[in-house]
Amino acid sequence: MKPDMYRLGMDRPSGLVASRVHASAAIAAVALLVSDHFWRLNHVAVGLAAALLTLVVVHLVVSRAHAGARAEVLVDPLTGLGNRAKLMLDLREEIELSSISTPRILLLLDLDGFKHYNDSFGHPAGDALLERLGQSLSTAVGAHGHAYRIGGDEFCALLRTETARSERLVAAAVAALSEHGRGFDVRSSYGIVTIPEEADEPSEALRIADRRMYAQKRGTASSVDRQTHEVLLRVLREREPELSDHGRVVSELAAAVGRRLALPAEEIDELIRAADLHDVGKMAIPDAILHKPGPLDRDEWGFMHRHTIVGERILSAAPALLPVGRLVRSSHERFDGGGYPDRLEGDSIPLGARIVAACDAFDAMVSPRPYREPVATSEALAELRRCAGTQFDPGVIDALCDELTSAPSASSQAAAPLGS
Repeated sequence: MKPDMYRLGMDRPSGLVASRVHASAAIAAVALLVSDHFWRLNHVAVGLAAALLTLVVVHLVVSRAHAGARAEVLVDPLTGLGNRAKLMLDLREEIELSSISTPRILLLLDLDGFKHYNDSFGHPAGDALLERLGQSLSTAVGAHGHAYRIGGDEFCALLRTETARSERLVAAAVAALSEHGRGFDVRSSYGIVTIPEEADEPSEALRIADRRMYAQKRGTASSVDRQTHEVLLRVLREREPELSDHGRVVSELAAAVGRRLALPAEEIDELIRAADLHDVGKMAIPDAILHKPGPLDRDEWGFMHRHTIVGERILSAAPALLPVGRLVRSSHERFDGGGYPDRLEGDSIPLGARIVAACDAFDAMVSPRPYREPVATSEALAELRRCAGTQFDPGVIDALCDELTSAPSASSQAAAPLGS
């Protein structure tokens, strides 16, 4: 898709004036040089004419290079679609042109199943898939608007169409972002905003679309995946209600941190599930250890340190929950390599697991335990910051502290994990 220079912000009237100036200067220079051929003009005049012609040529070359560079800044290099910057320019313009009788539709789309595809077939194949899907989306949108890739596996369409036809156009755009084959099924979740009825400012329109897209992504997850997840939560709730309550609070906080760290919607979904079930392996720990009213001894800690491995085994029984199981296994690793069960460190620990670890620790500190009182939120935040870089990922701690200080957290009301 070739970028439209006028919609990229090139001013046609001013460009026309510049072209006329260039043409006039060039004609004048050529006229002087031709006249010199017949009447031998002053050498100074001839030199000025040659210099003027050279300047015109140089200016044209530089102007075209500048226009090309400006276009590249607004184009996604992989798909050739407009990027986020291009979307914001177009969205601002279309909001100004829209009205209740001539609305615009902002369609935000995020791929489901792309992470699995990328992990299974490799990044080059993933890039090729994104390129194919981007071109399919551009074709589906056609003359009714513009298509964009605004980052990762997230696409967008800005549509100009009457309401009666909008459903068909949206359906075509959603269908364009899908591909199926042996071992993979890539689809898309989406959120729609009508402009200006529902939003009259670009960032607000994107926020609404993102919220609706994520709600649909959560609501349309595979029924088998969701049923498995719900069954495990029910079993955990029946076996250890306090662990279930704790997992719910940790999952809410982890999701908020994931959004602050700009995780893709699919990874946030995995993060929520892992946080919900990060203690599921504790169902295999003997009650005498799990409910011990005091500190655990060395052998008891040996049993306790197995719960993340058990949790991964339980979750891995459902193939769709394999990524969730990996997060659960690593949810008690430390950033400095002193955790368990694999003594991973730094970025080798999955980011989702680093988020769960920090949120789990915070809720454990501010919740009561049989052998100690809860600590104040301010003390817990100070402890998190003190342990950043050793026990916890500093970037995760920054995001968690920002989340906890920007709005009241429900975490302080949760039950503490037993024997974590």
